[in-house]
Amino acid sequence: MTIALEVVADASAAARRVAELVAERAREAVASRGRFTLAVSGGATPGEMFRALGGEDVPWVETTVYQVDERVVPAGHPDRNLTHLRAALPPAAHGSVHAMPVDDPDLDRAAARYAAELPAHLDLVHLGLGTDGHTASLVPGDPVLDVRDRAVALTNEYQGFRRMTLTYAALDAAREIVWLVTGSDKRDALARLLARDTSIPAARISEPPQRVVADLQTAPPR
Repeated sequence: MTIALEVVADASAAARRVAELVAERAREAVASRGRFTLAVSGGATPGEMFRALGGEDVPWVETTVYQVDERVVPAGHPDRNLTHLRAALPPAAHGSVHAMPVDDPDLDRAAARYAAELPAHLDLVHLGLGTDGHTASLVPGDPVLDVRDRAVALTNEYQGFRRMTLTYAALDAAREIVWLVTGSDKRDALARLLARDTSIPAARISEPPQRVVADLQTAPPR
Protein backbone atom coordinates (compact mmCIF):
# COMPACT_ATOMS: atom_id res chain seq x y z
CA MET A 1 0.00 0.00 0.00
CA THR A 2 1.29 3.45 -0.89
CA ILE A 3 1.01 6.41 1.45
CA ALA A 4 -0.48 9.59 -0.02
CA LEU A 5 1.60 12.72 0.62
CA GLU A 6 0.09 16.20 0.75
CA VAL A 7 2.59 19.04 1.07
CA VAL A 8 1.54 22.46 2.34
CA ALA A 9 3.42 25.70 2.92
CA ASP A 10 4.25 25.53 6.63
CA ALA A 11 3.49 23.88 9.95
CA SER A 12 0.44 26.06 10.62
CA ALA A 13 -1.04 25.18 7.25
CA ALA A 14 -0.41 21.48 7.95
CA ALA A 15 -2.22 21.72 11.29
CA ARG A 16 -5.20 23.46 9.70
CA ARG A 17 -5.33 20.94 6.87
CA VAL A 18 -5.40 17.97 9.25
CA ALA A 19 -8.14 19.71 11.26
CA GLU A 20 -10.14 20.06 8.03
CA LEU A 21 -9.65 16.36 7.28
CA VAL A 22 -10.75 15.35 10.78
CA ALA A 23 -13.91 17.47 10.46
CA GLU A 24 -14.68 16.04 7.02
CA ARG A 25 -14.31 12.46 8.21
CA ALA A 26 -16.40 13.21 11.30
CA ARG A 27 -19.32 14.51 9.26
CA GLU A 28 -19.07 11.59 6.83
CA ALA A 29 -18.98 9.00 9.62
CA VAL A 30 -21.91 10.52 11.50
CA ALA A 31 -23.94 10.73 8.30
CA SER A 32 -23.29 7.07 7.43
CA ARG A 33 -22.92 5.34 10.82
CA GLY A 34 -24.23 7.78 13.41
CA ARG A 35 -20.91 7.99 15.29
CA PHE A 36 -17.34 9.12 14.72
CA THR A 37 -14.38 7.66 16.58
CA LEU A 38 -11.06 9.50 16.51
CA ALA A 39 -7.78 8.60 18.18
CA VAL A 40 -5.27 11.41 18.66
CA SER A 41 -1.56 11.40 19.45
CA GLY A 42 0.29 13.47 21.99
CA GLY A 43 3.50 15.41 21.69
CA ALA A 44 4.25 19.01 20.80
CA THR A 45 3.21 19.01 17.13
CA PRO A 46 -0.58 18.51 17.25
CA GLY A 47 -1.55 21.32 19.62
CA GLU A 48 -2.23 23.75 16.81
CA MET A 49 -4.31 21.14 15.01
CA PHE A 50 -6.44 20.61 18.12
CA ARG A 51 -6.99 24.37 18.41
CA ALA A 52 -7.89 24.59 14.71
CA LEU A 53 -10.71 22.11 15.28
CA GLY A 54 -12.49 24.90 17.15
CA GLY A 55 -13.10 26.61 13.83
CA GLU A 56 -14.37 23.47 12.10
CA ASP A 57 -17.84 21.98 11.91
CA VAL A 58 -17.34 18.84 14.00
CA PRO A 59 -20.35 16.93 15.38
CA TRP A 60 -18.83 16.61 18.87
CA VAL A 61 -21.95 15.11 20.48
CA GLU A 62 -21.63 12.09 18.16
CA THR A 63 -17.82 11.94 18.44
CA THR A 64 -15.59 10.01 20.82
CA VAL A 65 -11.94 11.04 21.06
CA TYR A 66 -9.57 8.34 22.24
CA GLN A 67 -5.90 8.72 23.05
CA VAL A 68 -3.26 7.02 20.93
CA ASP A 69 -0.75 7.15 23.77
CA GLU A 70 -0.14 8.64 27.18
CA ARG A 71 2.72 9.02 29.63
CA VAL A 72 2.31 7.34 33.00
CA VAL A 73 2.19 10.49 35.12
CA PRO A 74 -0.41 11.93 37.53
CA ALA A 75 -3.48 13.87 36.40
CA GLY A 76 -2.69 17.46 35.49
CA HIS A 77 1.04 16.78 35.13
CA PRO A 78 2.63 19.03 32.46
CA ASP A 79 4.06 15.97 30.69
CA ARG A 80 0.68 14.29 30.39
CA ASN A 81 -0.76 14.39 26.88
CA LEU A 82 -4.29 14.74 28.26
CA THR A 83 -3.37 18.04 29.94
CA HIS A 84 -2.43 19.62 26.62
CA LEU A 85 -5.24 17.93 24.70
CA ARG A 86 -7.92 19.38 26.95
CA ALA A 87 -6.26 22.79 26.94
CA ALA A 88 -6.15 22.92 23.13
CA LEU A 89 -9.45 21.34 22.11
CA PRO A 90 -12.53 23.58 21.93
CA PRO A 91 -14.78 23.40 25.02
CA ALA A 92 -17.46 21.61 23.01
CA ALA A 93 -15.09 18.67 22.57
CA HIS A 94 -14.17 18.12 26.21
CA GLY A 95 -17.04 15.76 26.90
CA SER A 96 -15.98 13.64 23.93
CA VAL A 97 -12.53 12.77 25.29
CA HIS A 98 -12.04 9.24 26.61
CA ALA A 99 -8.77 9.41 28.54
CA MET A 100 -6.28 6.60 28.96
CA PRO A 101 -6.37 5.47 32.64
CA VAL A 102 -2.68 5.83 33.38
CA ASP A 103 -3.25 6.73 37.03
CA ASP A 104 -4.79 3.34 37.75
CA PRO A 105 -2.56 1.38 40.18
CA ASP A 106 -2.90 -1.74 38.01
CA LEU A 107 -1.69 -0.51 34.63
CA ASP A 108 -1.98 -3.84 32.85
CA ARG A 109 -5.60 -4.19 33.89
CA ALA A 110 -6.23 -0.54 32.95
CA ALA A 111 -4.75 -1.12 29.49
CA ALA A 112 -6.98 -4.17 28.99
CA ARG A 113 -10.01 -2.14 30.08
CA TYR A 114 -9.20 0.67 27.67
CA ALA A 115 -8.73 -1.85 24.86
CA ALA A 116 -12.14 -3.35 25.60
CA GLU A 117 -13.70 0.10 25.32
CA LEU A 118 -12.23 0.80 21.88
CA PRO A 119 -14.40 0.23 18.81
CA ALA A 120 -13.42 -2.66 16.57
CA HIS A 121 -12.38 -0.14 13.91
CA LEU A 122 -11.45 3.44 14.81
CA ASP A 123 -12.71 5.72 12.07
CA LEU A 124 -9.59 7.88 12.00
CA VAL A 125 -6.26 7.77 13.81
CA HIS A 126 -4.05 10.86 13.93
CA LEU A 127 -0.36 10.04 14.23
CA GLY A 128 2.88 11.96 14.52
CA LEU A 129 6.37 10.90 13.59
CA GLY A 130 9.52 11.07 15.71
CA THR A 131 12.98 11.77 14.37
CA ASP A 132 13.85 8.17 15.30
CA GLY A 133 10.92 6.85 13.28
CA HIS A 134 8.63 6.14 16.22
CA THR A 135 4.93 6.79 16.17
CA ALA A 136 2.39 6.59 18.99
CA SER A 137 4.67 5.21 21.73
CA LEU A 138 5.93 2.46 19.45
CA VAL A 139 9.62 3.23 19.77
CA PRO A 140 12.66 1.43 18.37
CA GLY A 141 13.72 -1.57 20.40
CA ASP A 142 10.75 -1.67 22.77
CA PRO A 143 9.10 -5.08 23.28
CA VAL A 144 5.72 -3.42 22.65
CA LEU A 145 6.57 -3.53 18.92
CA ASP A 146 5.93 -7.27 19.02
CA VAL A 147 2.55 -7.06 20.77
CA ARG A 148 -0.12 -8.22 18.33
CA ASP A 149 -2.60 -9.96 20.61
CA ARG A 150 -4.09 -6.84 22.23
CA ALA A 151 -4.97 -3.30 21.20
CA VAL A 152 -3.40 -1.42 24.13
CA ALA A 153 -0.14 -2.15 25.95
CA LEU A 154 2.50 -0.63 28.23
CA THR A 155 5.98 0.29 27.07
CA ASN A 156 9.30 0.25 28.84
CA GLU A 157 10.65 3.61 29.98
CA TYR A 158 11.30 5.99 27.08
CA GLN A 159 12.66 9.52 27.56
CA GLY A 160 12.00 9.24 31.28
CA PHE A 161 8.47 7.79 31.20
CA ARG A 162 6.60 4.56 30.68
CA ARG A 163 3.71 4.94 28.23
CA MET A 164 0.34 3.38 27.53
CA THR A 165 -0.12 3.07 23.78
CA LEU A 166 -2.28 1.68 21.04
CA THR A 167 -0.50 -1.24 19.41
CA TYR A 168 -0.23 -2.27 15.77
CA ALA A 169 -3.32 -4.44 16.30
CA ALA A 170 -5.42 -1.31 16.91
CA LEU A 171 -3.70 0.83 14.28
CA ASP A 172 -4.00 -1.77 11.54
CA ALA A 173 -7.71 -2.16 12.34
CA ALA A 174 -8.42 1.56 11.82
CA ARG A 175 -10.40 2.72 8.83
CA GLU A 176 -7.87 5.47 8.04
CA ILE A 177 -4.61 6.99 9.31
CA VAL A 178 -3.66 10.65 8.95
CA TRP A 179 -0.11 11.71 9.73
CA LEU A 180 0.79 15.28 10.74
CA VAL A 181 4.53 15.69 10.21
CA THR A 182 6.34 19.02 10.42
CA GLY A 183 9.89 20.27 10.86
CA SER A 184 13.05 19.72 8.85
CA ASP A 185 14.40 17.33 11.51
CA LYS A 186 11.67 14.84 10.47
CA ARG A 187 12.68 14.77 6.80
CA ASP A 188 14.74 11.59 6.96
CA ALA A 189 12.13 9.75 9.04
CA LEU A 190 9.39 10.83 6.63
CA ALA A 191 11.38 9.63 3.62
CA ARG A 192 11.73 6.25 5.31
CA LEU A 193 8.03 6.13 6.14
CA LEU A 194 7.06 6.93 2.54
CA ALA A 195 9.48 4.24 1.33
CA ARG A 196 7.82 1.75 3.71
CA ASP A 197 11.16 1.12 5.39
CA THR A 198 10.04 -1.24 8.13
CA SER A 199 13.26 -0.75 10.08
CA ILE A 200 11.40 2.20 11.66
CA PRO A 201 8.31 1.50 13.78
CA ALA A 202 6.10 3.99 11.93
CA ALA A 203 6.39 2.10 8.64
CA ARG A 204 5.10 -1.16 10.10
CA ILE A 205 1.46 -0.03 9.94
CA SER A 206 0.24 -1.75 6.82
CA GLU A 207 -3.52 -2.18 6.55
CA PRO A 208 -5.48 1.11 6.53
CA PRO A 209 -5.31 3.86 3.90
CA GLN A 210 -2.77 6.46 5.02
CA ARG A 211 -2.30 10.14 4.23
CA VAL A 212 0.62 12.32 5.30
CA VAL A 213 0.23 16.09 5.60
CA ALA A 214 3.67 17.69 5.79
CA ASP A 215 5.15 21.16 5.42
CA LEU A 216 7.72 22.19 2.83
CA GLN A 217 10.60 21.91 5.32
CA THR A 218 9.72 18.30 6.05
CA ALA A 219 8.81 16.81 2.70
CA PRO A 220 11.71 14.94 1.12
CA PRO A 221 12.64 15.89 -2.46
CA ARG A 222 10.91 13.88 -5.15
